[in-house]
Formats: sequence, structure tokens, C-alpha cells
Amino acid sequence: MSYSLLCGVLAFLLSLVAGRPVVRVLRAKKLGKAISALGPSTHMVKAGTPTMGGLLIWGTVALVTIPTNLAGRESMLLPLSVLLATVSIGIYDDLGTLLTNASYGGLSWRVKFALIGIVAAVAAVVLYFSLGAHSIHVPWLGEFDLGPVYLLIAFVTVFATTSAVAITDGLDGLLGGTAAFAFAAYAVIAFLQEQIYLGTFSFTVVGALLGFLWFNAHPAQVFMGDAGALPLGATLATVALMTGHWLLLPVIGVVFVAEALSDVIQIAYFKTTGGRRIFRMAPLHNHLELLGWSEPQIVVRMWLVGFAAGMVGVALALTV
Repeated sequence: MSYSLLCGVLAFLLSLVAGRPVVRVLRAKKLGKAISALGPSTHMVKAGTPTMGGLLIWGTVALVTIPTNLAGRESMLLPLSVLLATVSIGIYDDLGTLLTNASYGGLSWRVKFALIGIVAAVAAVVLYFSLGAHSIHVPWLGEFDLGPVYLLIAFVTVFATTSAVAITDGLDGLLGGTAAFAFAAYAVIAFLQEQIYLGTFSFTVVGALLGFLWFNAHPAQVFMGDAGALPLGATLATVALMTGHWLLLPVIGVVFVAEALSDVIQIAYFKTTGGRRIFRMAPLHNHLELLGWSEPQIVVRMWLVGFAAGMVGVALALTV
């Protein structure tokens, strides 16, 4: 594990060193984010903050993983490929959220969902046919083979996690911190299974996220954008599926589940009641902000929930 932790530290140091130049380049290229008028009015002061900071995260992960954790470990090509595909989708979508290109609007939700669906389908096929993943680990009960049904489950897992994680990206440091705890939990689970390469990859993502948070902490100097958020969700789901402990994903990622459910509930209730709302504003972090919680309060408290959820997830993994 020491080697894996050192890879994580290396990723942290690389992202920390590269962070300032990356922010400077993003600002020079006028890649400032336009803030939606549909969100809390307090967010308008963030207009113009550089976005696509996810390139810092995933560039660091690639720089560390390719020379240290790829040779002889062909299975690592799957999370790297998922990462690359969703980064590409995210970059294209982020281009439509810039102050200089706000009229474009980015990808429509239909197109974005279709592209994420393609990535999820390909990942499911590779997991099942190439990596031989077709089981589920159930706490206290053991491992069960699911057969071809696994293909559908893997598709839904990648698609749903990618969407839920992207919804969580709305406050400075919120997604970076909660995702770091989730990847750390799965890194420990991977080591419990002696999947050293997968644990190393997960710790590398944790290190890159911590370095990114140095610049994303409130008040953020850079946003990760969909170029960071979409790959975080898709890669986390892929790692979970590779461990077989994908059933623990809603536990370890309870913050993501709460954020996504608040959005779904709000939309469904609004449509069925002719315009009434349950939350003051969805997703959940916006509701809490309108209740009077400060942005740092929301972020830190959700970090605490994410950290505790990660410990619960690891504990449940130990019962199998």
C-alpha cells in the first residue's frame, strides 16, 4: 500500500504545482463560466471564474497512472478510457457555459444523456466480456453471480452515478471533497481484495482531487466544470463495479444520492402539482443555502457526511 499512497502524494504535488499555471492559462483564454440566473442570486459574484479545471485533475491522474500503474495491468485501460471519453463530453459541454459563448448553451440534456449512455454501455460490455465481472458482493451474505443481468446493472450504475455526481458540483469544494472520500473508500476496498492496481489508481485520483481543492476551496479560483464532474462519476462507478462492491455505491456516495434525489423529487412534484415545490431550490445544496446556511458550512458538513459514509461502506465491505 505504501507505493500506492506515494502515487497519491505524487498526484497531489503535481496538481498543486500545476494548479496556478493552469488557472492562469484558463483565465488568459477567457474560459470564465457564466452563472445561471436560475440559481441562488449569491452565486452571481462567481461569474467569470475559470472553468474546465477538471483538466488539472485528470491530466494529473494520467501523468501519474500511465508510467506507474499501466504496464502489465491492461484492466486499467477501462477506467482510463472511461475517463477520456467523459472528459471529452465535459469539455464540449463546458464550452457552452462560458461568458463569451453563453448563447451556445452547451449540449442539450438529451444529447448529453445519450453520450453518457454510450459510455455506460461500452463500459458494461468490457466489464462483462473482457474483465469477467458479473457478480455482486452482498454484506453478510457473500458473493453471487448475476449472469447477463449484470450488463444492465453495470449500465445503470455508470449512467446514474455520472449524472448524480455531476448534479453535486455546485458549490466551491463540494464535489472535490466528497468525491475524494468516495475514491479513498474504494481504494481501501480494492486493497482488501488485493487489487493493488485499482487501489493505486483510486489513491491517485484522491491525490489529484486534493491538489485541485487547493484552488477550488472557497472562494474558488477555478471550477472543475463538466470536464471534471462527468469523469468523476463515470470513473467512480467503474471502480466500484471492478471491485464487485457496486451495491455499496449508494452508501459511500450518499451525498450524491441525496443531491440527485432532491432534483428528481423537485421536478416530479413540480410537474404533478402544477408548479408547487418541496425544496426552496434544487438540488439539495441550493435548498440549504436558501435556508441560511453559508457555503462553507454546507460544504464542510457534506464532507463530514461523505467521510462517515465512506467508513460505513468500508465496514460493510469487510462483512462479506
